[in-house]
Amino acid sequence: MLADALLEGLNPEQQEAVQTTEGPLLVLAGAGSGKTRVLTNRVAWLIGVCGIAPEAILAVTFTNKAAGEMKARVEKALGPDARGVWLSTFHSSCVRILRAEIGHLGRSRGFVIYDEDDSLALVREALRRHGQDPKEEARRLRWRIDQWKNAGLLPAQAAERAEDLESEESAEVYATYQRLLAEANALDFGDLLLLTVELFERFPAVLRHYQERWQYVMVDEYQDTNRVQYRLVNQLAAAHRNLCVVGDPNQSIYRWRGADVRNILDFERDFPDAKVVALHRNYRSTQRILSGAGAVVENNPGRPPKRMVTDRGDGDRIVVYAARDDRDEAQFVVRGILDAVRERGHSYGQCAVFYRTNAQSRTIEEELLKYDVPYVVVGGVRFYERAEVKDALSYLRLIVNPADGAAARRIVNRPARGIGKTTLERAEAIAAERGLPLLEAFRAIANEESGRAGTAVRGFVTLLDSLEAEVREALPADAIARVLDRSGYLRALEAEGTPESEARVENLKELLLGAEDFAAANAGEESGRSPLEQFLDQVALVSDLDSAELRDDRVSLMTVHSAKGLEFPIVYVVGLEEGVLPHQASTKDPRAVEEERRLCYVAMTRAMERLALTWAHERRRYGSRSFGTPSRFLAEIPAALVERLGAPDWEAEARDDRPAYDYSYDQSRGSRSGGGSEEGGVTKGMRVRHPIFGYGSVLEVIGSGPGQALRIRFDRAGVKKIIVRYANLELG
Repeated sequence: MLADALLEGLNPEQQEAVQTTEGPLLVLAGAGSGKTRVLTNRVAWLIGVCGIAPEAILAVTFTNKAAGEMKARVEKALGPDARGVWLSTFHSSCVRILRAEIGHLGRSRGFVIYDEDDSLALVREALRRHGQDPKEEARRLRWRIDQWKNAGLLPAQAAERAEDLESEESAEVYATYQRLLAEANALDFGDLLLLTVELFERFPAVLRHYQERWQYVMVDEYQDTNRVQYRLVNQLAAAHRNLCVVGDPNQSIYRWRGADVRNILDFERDFPDAKVVALHRNYRSTQRILSGAGAVVENNPGRPPKRMVTDRGDGDRIVVYAARDDRDEAQFVVRGILDAVRERGHSYGQCAVFYRTNAQSRTIEEELLKYDVPYVVVGGVRFYERAEVKDALSYLRLIVNPADGAAARRIVNRPARGIGKTTLERAEAIAAERGLPLLEAFRAIANEESGRAGTAVRGFVTLLDSLEAEVREALPADAIARVLDRSGYLRALEAEGTPESEARVENLKELLLGAEDFAAANAGEESGRSPLEQFLDQVALVSDLDSAELRDDRVSLMTVHSAKGLEFPIVYVVGLEEGVLPHQASTKDPRAVEEERRLCYVAMTRAMERLALTWAHERRRYGSRSFGTPSRFLAEIPAALVERLGAPDWEAEARDDRPAYDYSYDQSRGSRSGGGSEEGGVTKGMRVRHPIFGYGSVLEVIGSGPGQALRIRFDRAGVKKIIVRYANLELG
């Protein structure tokens, strides 16, 4: 029986959450409490047991990865009966709504979606039009505009709330930025949510249509919603009130992105008749880890009382290591990982190192290289942000939307075709004077000017016209292949013949495979839009939260923000010092300190079996040495849960001149150079062999002496930067 199958293996609280289908429901789901299973089983319960039509259910979460996992689980439980559930991210849902309804706002359904780079370029243009310096102001203003949109404020509303002249001027640039977006027939990520809310507010009949369509609304990770998402959810649920939100106030860590923890804390105020179900059983971590993390976050005021329990036993005590400096800290981490792998039977992929900021990874990486420990840094340049991938997609964007100035600006001279900065500036001036899209300004130059510049521009617009006829209705992979061929882009890369150009060619091949996979996964779907347009939407909606590339055979290094939603048997959290975690920027704002405490809680609750927290008496930061004091969060962990190691008395350690930790591995093995370039052994272009990464070609020799580094393109592992004296390289 389906009902029994959906409840099997669930604890009483989970069963209650699944079976509560009518009215407002708040599910307080602590770390590792099985909330994804609860959500998916609740969707399946509504359809399979209650007889609710799949089309009447909307379930939203924050990452495409989470949405895909939930959809797969529902389909596994129900089979074909699950088709029709709208299960996606906030942004994907809003794109689909706007594709159908944005005409009410006087905008075209063929809009493109600008990423952060495109948006930043447009902010710079808006600043130039206001006579301001884009170099000094662009990033700050881009962040401010994003915050306005997260708060649900259009330019006029932002201007009304301006408290000083600077804010008024920023609001004016915001208005210009929005006008430039409209002229390019483009929306940025904030617009996707903001304009959907505006649409529903201005056109009640449109809102009623979607309220009648979605009788049941579910929201995952509700603690991470911002105010505009809060308004959107409440708009949709206002009629039927069958709203289920799932989240954990203790894991709200995206305030800098506009997330407002009050949305979940005030849910019972918004819905006085709401039912509250607390999932307090953890299926991930040992009890000491949970108790330690809980003791930290309990110091935040206003949080619902909740103590997590587990059946996994007490487990090891939490290790707190006091390092002499950041190098000693890195050595402690790497020795611990080696011990886990060599002596305890763990794999490298079961180990993770978390830090507050990306800059902290350097010493950890150098020590991992020293001992030939394979690792992956999570959160680097995302695939769709790589230059060659963005170039190929910009051709497609411009074909689909000729008003896309960012795309035109990007590809006009890629590959090089003799259109330089002067010609681009002339086209931009024509566009501004005549009120034309940038591509039309290039057409004007092609028609009106002779000479080399005119000839080059004519070749560009002729190429685009011919591509438009060939690829607009083609499948995405075919369209990409034709663009790369007809533009000469692929030939230009292949002609370079360098390891870096080879890597770029490989990325373009991967893009083709991704396009083929998209076509296969979406075959037969009717949306009223071409496959190419649908593919471009999907690419634009890939977020940094979807980009974690974990490897079973490599240690994972990442910021704590990137770690949310992940779990590892062994976790090291480094840099628990005042000014690092909590971050220096938060220390004067009580709400910011509360978020830093939640960040520490998230880091600790990623650990399943063993957790080590480290801090350093001395650390090199921003080019100079600083002396650290242990984070206040360490003092909040009960002493009975902690095993303290290292050098608590720095002065005594310095006098004694003994290592802070009894290392059992031979440190001398990393001192062999293998032929550094200071000896004439390694030069650019030379083939070398690394004991872990294998064979590769030297791209760059950086510096000299003991700190000399190499950038190497490895045949299998990609481009790596390594320290020569630690690398154990062989010439070959």
